[in-house]
Amino acid sequence: MSGSPGPGDKAPDFKLPDDSGTVRTLKSFAGKKLVLYFYPKDNTTGCTREAIDFSGLKSGFAKAGATVVGVSPDSVASHAKFKTKHALDLELISDESRAMLEAYGVWAEKSLYGRKYMGVERTTFLIAADGKIAQVWRKVKVPDHAAAVLAAAQTLA
Repeated sequence: MSGSPGPGDKAPDFKLPDDSGTVRTLKSFAGKKLVLYFYPKDNTTGCTREAIDFSGLKSGFAKAGATVVGVSPDSVASHAKFKTKHALDLELISDESRAMLEAYGVWAEKSLYGRKYMGVERTTFLIAADGKIAQVWRKVKVPDHAAAVLAAAQTLA
C-alpha cells in the first residue's frame, strides 16, 4: 500500500457528507484530536461491534479532547439507519466515491475463500490537533481496539 500516509504525515483533506448529510472536511475538526476509523460495511458483525465499542467510549474520547468518526463507502441513508438501529453516538462519513478511502490508503485488494476483490482494509488513524497523523493501526482486529485507540489519544499531547 504505497502512498498511504503514516505517522508524521499531514492527514489528507476530505469533503464528504456525514450521516445527517452535513458536509464535513478535515478543517471541521481543526484544533482537536481526531480518530478516523475506516470500516468495510454498515450492519456487518465486526463493523457493528467496532462502532458500538467506539460509541461506548465517547465520553473518554471527549475527555481526551478527541472526536471519533467512522468512514465507509456506505451511503448517507445507510449510515443513518445503522446509527439509529444500534443507538450509536458518533459521526459516520459516507465515501461512496472512495476518494477518501484511496487518499488514506485503505481501499485495497482483499481475498476471501481465494476470491480477490477490492474493499476497505479496517484501519484507524489518530490525528493530532495540528492535523498530522500521530498513529496508525492497520488490519485492525476489533476486540479491544477502541480501548487501545483511547489509550493512545489520552497520551497524545
